[in-house]
Amino acid sequence: MIVLGLDTCLNACSVAVLDGERVLAHASEAMARGHQERLAPMAQAVMAEAGLPFTALQRIGATVGPGSFTGLRVGVAFAKGLASALAIPAVGVGSLEALAAEASGLVAAAIDARREQVYLQLFEAGQPLMAPDVLPIGTAQARLAELAMGRPVTFVGSGAPLLAAPSDAVLTPDGCDARHVARLAAARPAAPIRPLYLRAPDAKLPGGRVPPLPSWA
Repeated sequence: MIVLGLDTCLNACSVAVLDGERVLAHASEAMARGHQERLAPMAQAVMAEAGLPFTALQRIGATVGPGSFTGLRVGVAFAKGLASALAIPAVGVGSLEALAAEASGLVAAAIDARREQVYLQLFEAGQPLMAPDVLPIGTAQARLAELAMGRPVTFVGSGAPLLAAPSDAVLTPDGCDARHVARLAAARPAAPIRPLYLRAPDAKLPGGRVPPLPSWA
């Protein structure tokens, strides 16, 4: 299966195209903003490097959060639009799951959610031991201690330094690797792609009101 993987949820823009397990092309750029301007040109460049037209794609995988509200909507909208134009499935992949694919064994994927909170999910051998959640740092540490039961944990993500002990293994990539996103998307049944929101947006409307989450999601 030829799959285009996309990530725009965190502090990078990453695109990859895979044929099965074989990586045909991959590109990634660190960026805190500007995903909307870079995603389409990067996808076009990656497909050109792979020597494939977009019509060769059989599936699109995109990270759906948690992460930047603006960034994840950019990736989801692009994946939906391209998949619709090509009449192929677009599949959502959680950003915590994609981060956890960076390591093996017992892996805690953690993203700094600000406000003394982290987005957290624990995996063992690629299987989730808890649902993705947003937790105060102390609560997250207690949850991990309960689930890990003294076993060594590899921490991955921007929230890893907030949770890990000095002796723990820590990985802090800028974003999710689109190669992992493509592999994960290829391995699951096709389903409607929707953003994963664990918390309301930080932006406020006049009068202090919180804007509603987008209905199209």
